[in-house]
Amino acid sequence: MLLFPNAKINIGLRILRRRPDGYHDIESLMIPVGWCDILEIVPAQGSRSTFTLLGEVPADMRDTDNNLVVKGLKALERYIGRELPPLDVYLSKRIPTGAGLGGGSSDATFAIMGANRLLGLGLNESELAAVASGVGADCAFFVYNRPMLAQGIGEILTPVDMPVLEGRGILIAKPATEAVSTREAYAGVTPRELEGGSLAAGAPFTAMPLPRVLVNDFEQSIFALRPEIARLKEHIAETGAEYCSMSGSGASVIGIYPTAKMAEEAAATINDCEIYTGSLSSGPIN
Repeated sequence: MLLFPNAKINIGLRILRRRPDGYHDIESLMIPVGWCDILEIVPAQGSRSTFTLLGEVPADMRDTDNNLVVKGLKALERYIGRELPPLDVYLSKRIPTGAGLGGGSSDATFAIMGANRLLGLGLNESELAAVASGVGADCAFFVYNRPMLAQGIGEILTPVDMPVLEGRGILIAKPATEAVSTREAYAGVTPRELEGGSLAAGAPFTAMPLPRVLVNDFEQSIFALRPEIARLKEHIAETGAEYCSMSGSGASVIGIYPTAKMAEEAAATINDCEIYTGSLSSGPIN
């Protein structure tokens, strides 16, 4: 079985408060995009499961026990109460790491969904989301893979109608020499309650430019530490992006344009970055 785990972007990300469990409550609009890894899951040739990681990735990702794909499959075993049959799993990384694009979370969730289909386990979307949530806060998003308002620690998901996104161009640029860990990002942020109420109260997401409330609270601290990311955002904004911000905890910066052609033209002006361009969808992808 061949799967294509896709990335996501955050349009706005507000850090509301620190929770007693050490996590933070957030609000963010999560949007799926077509930048994909390649994941293959097949019945094992031997008597034991194997996991093979392809591509240039940080050393810690090669620690099999800590890889999110392996954790996802173990979470699936715990949920169904038995071991899975031996599987050979191959992951080829294309989505940048340390970019705020959810690539690892997507890989884990697609592994869960792929094993469910390959092995005929019969889990529905709600059950798959429950399994995925046990792996990472944003993993469940990739079960639904459509624009969602994320609340709580990212696991409370509400579908959002954003027709304004349909067919618009997206540019994602991640500086080749920069990466931001989630731990580093949260260490520098100051939580603040939303001014003017929750995004769930009905912010107007039907026209461009998008509302001013859609800002990324990580930017202030990350830009101070990583001025190259700040300069990248400034450059993308100058190329005519209708909306521009860091995605998630960084280090990638996104720009939304009226057309995919404009996104491609803007991408041609950017150097020393991993880059994706394409079109957005207001509905589910994959």
